[in-house]
Amino acid sequence: MDKSDIRIVFFGTPEFAVASLRALTEHHYEVVAVVTAPDRPAGRGQQVSISAVKDLALRCRIPVLQPENLRDAEFLEQLEAYHASLFIVVAFRMLPREVWAMPPLGTFNLHASLLPQYRGAAPINRSIMNGEKRGGVTTFFIREQVDTGNIIFREETSIGDHETAGQYHDRLKELGASLLIRTVEAIREGHVIARRQEEFIAEGEVLKTAPKIRKEDRRIDWNRPAGEVFNLIRGLSPDPGAHAEFPLMNSDKMYMKIYRSEVVPCDDDIPPGKVITDYKTYFYVRCSDACLSLTEVQQAGKKRLSVSQFLAGLKPGNEGMFL
Repeated sequence: MDKSDIRIVFFGTPEFAVASLRALTEHHYEVVAVVTAPDRPAGRGQQVSISAVKDLALRCRIPVLQPENLRDAEFLEQLEAYHASLFIVVAFRMLPREVWAMPPLGTFNLHASLLPQYRGAAPINRSIMNGEKRGGVTTFFIREQVDTGNIIFREETSIGDHETAGQYHDRLKELGASLLIRTVEAIREGHVIARRQEEFIAEGEVLKTAPKIRKEDRRIDWNRPAGEVFNLIRGLSPDPGAHAEFPLMNSDKMYMKIYRSEVVPCDDDIPPGKVITDYKTYFYVRCSDACLSLTEVQQAGKKRLSVSQFLAGLKPGNEGMFL
């Protein structure tokens, strides 16, 4: 089958999907339409914002569809009118059967984990939050249950001990784009042998899931071991960010996002949550077994800063402000 015989509709919204759409265009595949999220107000000014995928599609002069309802009859008619042979999904919402069953070559998804591990909406964050040492990307054919379809290819990579979710995201989007092209080529050449996910599940292996990050998942509990809190912080950095509150001497509280930290030893008799700082260069917080040295923080309503910048910005006379 020639490249010209494949007509692709691409489904995606955030920055993670942009690398894959760009790779398709650079490899001269015909993307006949892009389906992405509707434009939404964003930011403090509530200016209408378009998705990262829409921005690239417009620059590439690819038609864009932005349905609110994926089962809407008019939208389904528009999809059918493109006579696409293959649908590709990268970081998009769940598709109904009426959509994914439409193209003759099927619909495949690029997922940011080594399936069957970390099925769900937040595999990048959850992998690092759980301290995983390896991860990767998977392409699979979509079926009814989310992230359970037959696997086409997997590509593994290591996860650095200090790597943040943002850094891992940026590596995976490029690794994923490469795997996506490999998958399209295999489909085009008729060389796909998709395998059931059950074949990848080792006997007795516990499957870890990747549900959407909730507000309560972001709150730091200083009663946990320092290593766990360290992984939580980097697994949520830079977005949506782990947060903590610190009681102050004046009975108020300081709310803070924490983006980077390091595990450091400290005295055993210090209670969890206790702040240890010289108000100049270091800001430690005791966890259950050790301290965390906070190195990048953002006080509520202010800019993201190194901890030395944050401490320098405290008002004179505030030494001793933390309980």
